[in-house]
Amino acid sequence: MNLPEQPPTFRPPTPAERPWSWRLENSAGVEVDVVGELAGQRFASQADAESWVGETWSDLAAEGVDAVTLFEHDRLVYGPMSLHP
Repeated sequence: MNLPEQPPTFRPPTPAERPWSWRLENSAGVEVDVVGELAGQRFASQADAESWVGETWSDLAAEGVDAVTLFEHDRLVYGPMSLHP
């Protein structure tokens, strides 16, 4: 039995649908893996990505993230940007 393709509300968005993402890094610049709602976030716009990091930076820091770098697909937009004052 073949099932129909999952509707967009039930499948993760594709990079084409949400091309913006953050690389989460420790103080040595090594990528940090986080779990739960903080992991694998992708965004439809730069503004959405920046709003998210502005709202979650303290949670990210608590998970060992010291800096973030913004990408659009594989293009480096800016960063690393420290999460510390």
